[in-house]
Amino acid sequence: MKFLFTTLLLSGFYTSFAQTTGNIDGKVALVDGQPAGSVSVSLVELHKNTLTDDHGNYTFKKVTPGNYTIRVQMLGAAQKDLSVTVIAGQTAHSNYQLAKENVQALQEVSIGGTANKFSKKESVYIARLPLKNLENPQVYISVPKELIQEQLAVDLGSIAKNVSGSGIPMLANQGRVTFRSRGFETEPMVRNGVAGFAYTAIDPANLERIEAIKGPSATLFGTNLSSYGGLFNRVTKKPYNGVGGEVSLFGGSWDYKRMAFDINTPLNADKTVLFRLNGAGTYENSFQDAGFTKSLSIAPSFSYQITDKLSMLFDVEYGKAEGTSVVRFNPYTKNTAKDGSVKIQNIRDMGFPYDKLFGSNDLAYRTQMVNVFAQFNYKMSENWTSQTVMSRASTIIRGYISALNGVSDTELSPLVMRGYTAFTATDLQQNFTGDFKIGSHRNRVVIGLDFYNNTNVFDRVHVTGPKVNFVNPGADSGISRKTIDDLAFNPKSTVVRNESNADNSYAVYASNVFNVSERLLAMLSLRLDRYQADGVTNKVTDVNKGAYGQTALSPKLGLVYQLIKDRVSLFGSYMNSFTNKSGADVNGNVFKPEEANQFETGIKADIFDHKLVGTISYYDIKVKNMTRDDVANAGYQIQDGNQKSRGVEFELTANPFPGFNIIAGYAYNDSKFIDAAPSVEGLRPALSGPDKMVNFWLSYKFQHGQLKGFGAGFGGNAGSSSFQTNTTTSKVIIPAYTMFDATVFYDQRRFRIGVKVDNLTSEKAWSVRLTPQSPARYLANLTVRF
Repeated sequence: MKFLFTTLLLSGFYTSFAQTTGNIDGKVALVDGQPAGSVSVSLVELHKNTLTDDHGNYTFKKVTPGNYTIRVQMLGAAQKDLSVTVIAGQTAHSNYQLAKENVQALQEVSIGGTANKFSKKESVYIARLPLKNLENPQVYISVPKELIQEQLAVDLGSIAKNVSGSGIPMLANQGRVTFRSRGFETEPMVRNGVAGFAYTAIDPANLERIEAIKGPSATLFGTNLSSYGGLFNRVTKKPYNGVGGEVSLFGGSWDYKRMAFDINTPLNADKTVLFRLNGAGTYENSFQDAGFTKSLSIAPSFSYQITDKLSMLFDVEYGKAEGTSVVRFNPYTKNTAKDGSVKIQNIRDMGFPYDKLFGSNDLAYRTQMVNVFAQFNYKMSENWTSQTVMSRASTIIRGYISALNGVSDTELSPLVMRGYTAFTATDLQQNFTGDFKIGSHRNRVVIGLDFYNNTNVFDRVHVTGPKVNFVNPGADSGISRKTIDDLAFNPKSTVVRNESNADNSYAVYASNVFNVSERLLAMLSLRLDRYQADGVTNKVTDVNKGAYGQTALSPKLGLVYQLIKDRVSLFGSYMNSFTNKSGADVNGNVFKPEEANQFETGIKADIFDHKLVGTISYYDIKVKNMTRDDVANAGYQIQDGNQKSRGVEFELTANPFPGFNIIAGYAYNDSKFIDAAPSVEGLRPALSGPDKMVNFWLSYKFQHGQLKGFGAGFGGNAGSSSFQTNTTTSKVIIPAYTMFDATVFYDQRRFRIGVKVDNLTSEKAWSVRLTPQSPARYLANLTVRF
């Protein structure tokens, strides 16, 4: 009876209190009506803050009756104050839709409900400015998490199949992956727009999307993070205002096992402190006679809306892995012919076994990777925003990594590196972003400072193993750990590398996008970069050599004209990149930075309510100030070489009717050396990949009826023949390839089941390092959402 009385008393008190207070709720939407998530909303008089959820909704409960001000704050948009009156026992509604601002990129909001779920182009990172794709004179491709999930892509190589011209990924010995872009090697060195390299495997569990930014991009990203072909930016998942998550289980060929998870929750009642945790554990054997990989990845992220103007994002990316080196074969290319003929070999016909590792499972490496990222955004005024970014990335490698070097047309000798290697990079950036008008002309400006430090430590022994006949290898041809350890103490078989090196880059950059008219935009960007190499220090003798400094100026220009406003645009651009070069020629002339300049023009389209989005472009890249051996003066180099790379690229995503999606890409690249060493003059550079590549993906998901949620996808990648070695005396040819993938799935709100086959026909294909690609691989997945 006493308990019942207490309950009734508390219930009456609560009802009485509720009747003396009211609530406020509302929704914030973008220009096109789509919800704006993670927007700061304040109840000014009571000093309360909250964030909108993924649907753009916000709520303030138990508010004393009276007149109040709701303040909506978004980075890149003008502050908006809304008046609202609270009445006891009622809920006051206050909605707001932006009138003209393009805030998606700056706020990194989640846009839902678009017709084409695979075409999410807007990004804060491409130009470091709030530019729509059609306003940007640079070409880029975005691969969103929706496509990653549909294709059951569980590694970066599988994700990059959707990027035109990326080719078969090149795997390094510790799981590190490298792609092709416009004839140049390009690595995923960038994470959320700043340094985020990992000299090991990178798990995609915490990826929101991959952005492939095409062309020399040193003006905004620096030479440490980009190549002449472009860069790959990994955009990670951010905390959101809501409770949810998922757990995914995978199983497949060669004892493949994987579990991934994604958990998100607010940490306070006002939902201004948010937390998200992503991670995955994976194990897989090789399809070859030996070899394995296993890895663990943990990626927590934390965001805090400190005030209505100041927000913080902090995240960590941790990974550890163990595995065996993949095949990296360097054929014997010495030409013994006396008649001057060219030695031509094809990896398909050399007798090198496709399914043999020439190693053992105890000859393994271990890696550890930690990336720490912090970002502070502060809305200084209606027109200016400050962004401070700090990033530190480190990778440690221990154990054994190896390559296979040909010593004759039928024999190889393994080269095994045993020991310890550490790579560390620190990136500090300060950006000031403005959006203002001069007269009637809109200006979007970023002014930035960038400091980048890179430090490397090597403490390892390079061991040359015994010869093996790879054409008739025999049962005991695998190189064991004991064999290498025994040889490591033989000076005739080893080379010791015990050294450290470091360098610093100090840069200032600025970029302005000027609206000449409503349809005509001009971009002008400039970067001044001071590079200071500390040289290489021998840790045994403590002798330092090779310290030098260089200064480089990198411009970027662009014009965009919208033939149809917000639908079709023509663009043209000039972009620059550079690579610092040490040393001097025989006359003492200090080398200048190697420099690449690209001219590009094309057309972009986003039509039929985003149902068809695509780009076609032509580019011309010239690299100058390349060094080559000085034939007349042994031991010296000459800096007068050039390389040309030009081509056409096409990419398209389409949603012709509900449930049906198309992705297609084509890349043609013509690269050659000019004014180079006689052995490569006029030839296509080795390792530049195929000159022609095609990719496509077609999928359909039933939208209604008893089959609702069922779907299937089919796609493929093809490339022309290419070279591992290409000189006037020797060529090693990598044959053309065509590989197909297929999937079926059943997708519901609470769960998803999928089955995927990669390389459906078991096509034999090789990367530029002559690494055999897996035959048909089967993969099954179950994802449970909550």
